[in-house]
Amino acid sequence: MIPVKEENAIVLDFLPNGYPFDNKPSFRKSAIAQAIGKDHFVLLELIPKKETELKIGEEVYIGEGKRDKIHHVIGKIDTEKLTQTAKLELESVLTDLVDNKEKTFVEFFNKAGPINMRRHQFELLPGIGKKHMWEILEARKEGPFGSFEDIKTRVRLLPDPRETIIKRIMAEINNEDKYKLFVGL
Repeated sequence: MIPVKEENAIVLDFLPNGYPFDNKPSFRKSAIAQAIGKDHFVLLELIPKKETELKIGEEVYIGEGKRDKIHHVIGKIDTEKLTQTAKLELESVLTDLVDNKEKTFVEFFNKAGPINMRRHQFELLPGIGKKHMWEILEARKEGPFGSFEDIKTRVRLLPDPRETIIKRIMAEINNEDKYKLFVGL
């Protein structure tokens, strides 16, 4: 599988003096930002350019070519290494990203298929079992879903699709399941 490359990231925390637990002398430490990729929800550690101040929630370009604020990407980071600030910001930033990509996630409900003979992609979503899976499949036979609200209206007693997607992405970020529906590798 080809690893995904993020083009843009949202800053979750900015440490202008580096990590406090880093034993290097202060003149050797560099500023660090913790961020989440905007497209594939990958947690990243970034080094900003010298004299650059980043704000929490700010979108920064990290793709190929000239970057205006980021010097380089150190790499992926696990949730255990996130600062408390980054952990607190993660869910609200994730909620905004899901809201901005509602069409993409609604399309998932329109096109999701089986993983294998016994399991469907819908069953990987928190709160959705076989019964809800069958109801979603039946409802989408009538026509594609248009929004999260449309899904809620057409599938009785379904947990909020938006919240379900957010919970699934958080579970994938925390490596709680071997299957990845939304988070890049």
